[in-house]
Amino acid sequence: MQGTLETALANPWGTLRTVLDGPLHPGGRAATENLLDRASVTAGTRVLDIGCGAGESLAVARDRDARAVGLDRDPAGERAIRGEMTQLPVVDDSVGVVLAECVMCLAADRERALAEAARVVEPGGRLALSDVVVEGEVPDLPDPIVDALCLTRSRSREKTIAGIEAAGFVVNDVQNHREDLLAMQDRIAARVDYEGLLGLMGERGQRLLDGIHEAEAAVADGRIGYVSLVAERSER
Repeated sequence: MQGTLETALANPWGTLRTVLDGPLHPGGRAATENLLDRASVTAGTRVLDIGCGAGESLAVARDRDARAVGLDRDPAGERAIRGEMTQLPVVDDSVGVVLAECVMCLAADRERALAEAARVVEPGGRLALSDVVVEGEVPDLPDPIVDALCLTRSRSREKTIAGIEAAGFVVNDVQNHREDLLAMQDRIAARVDYEGLLGLMGERGQRLLDGIHEAEAAVADGRIGYVSLVAERSER
C-alpha cells in the first residue's frame, strides 16, 4: 500500500485522471463545449489543441466536424503530434483557433508560448484558453498538491489577461468557473478517502492532509480560481 501511495504522489495528474475518469480541468466536457462555442468552432474550423493530453477535447472538437489536431509532449491517440507549446511545429497564420485548456500555467516560458499561439493563428483567428488563477496570498502547500493544482507558474486573472494581450490578442470574453472548480473538488473528495489513505503515511501523510485542507480553503475563498477566455488575434 505504501508503494502505491508513493506512486500516486509522484504522478498526481495520472492519479487525478484515474479518479475523475475524464478531462482533468474543471467543468469537464461541458466546459470544453462552452469554450468551443464561444470561440465559434464549427464544421471545418482548423483547431490546434496544445497540451492535448489524452485527447478528450480533440474528440469534442471533432464531434462538431472541426479539423482538429492535438499537440503534446507525449501525444496519445490519432491526429496528435509531438511538440512543445513554446516551439509549435506549425506554419504562420494557419490555424483558426488555438485551444489551450489548463496548460499555459505549465509553460516554463509563458510569454514564448503565447507568442507562438499568436504566430500560428490566422488573421481574425482566436485563442480559446482556460487556466488556473491565483489572487492574494496562496498557502505554502506540499509539492504534490502544488503540482496537482498547477500552481507552480500560475498567475492572477489580471496578469493572465495582460500577458495574452501583450502577445498580440484582444481579450473580449472572460468567464469565471469557481463553481466548476468547487464541484471538481467535491467530486475528488467523494471518491478519495484522504483521511484513511494519508493516515497510513504517518507525519508526512498528516502534512499532506493539512495541505489538502489549506488548498480547499483557498479555493473556497477565491485565492485559487479558474477562468476561461476567448481572445482574437489583433492585426500585426
